[in-house]
Amino acid sequence: MNPPPDRRPAWQREGREPDYRFSLANERTFLAWVRTALALLAGSVLFDQLATRAPGHHYVAVLAVAGSGIAALLAAVAYWRWKGNEIAMRHDWPLPGSKWLAVLAVLLFVAAMLVTLMLAGVV
Repeated sequence: MNPPPDRRPAWQREGREPDYRFSLANERTFLAWVRTALALLAGSVLFDQLATRAPGHHYVAVLAVAGSGIAALLAAVAYWRWKGNEIAMRHDWPLPGSKWLAVLAVLLFVAAMLVTLMLAGVV
């Protein structure tokens, strides 16, 4: 009986198979990023629902759109980081760094400050 054809992407067939513990740890990190993106998306939906009732509703609507955009970016970055780490492990390279972490941190900081100003009644 022949083995089934290998349908993995080419990058997953290169190098050597990493220790499964590291692959699973990388996958758990990916899933944590995705969970965070889902939570941010849920918060954005909440902001959207509040936008019609809250004073300064235009600011709340902007936060809803910004939050959903950041959630989408976070989900994409999660995949890029997972893939980059998998490739590095397959070739015994150092794990890649990422400037996206700083970008996401700044975006979330700005969004959190806007929420804080809204709750304080400044905006």
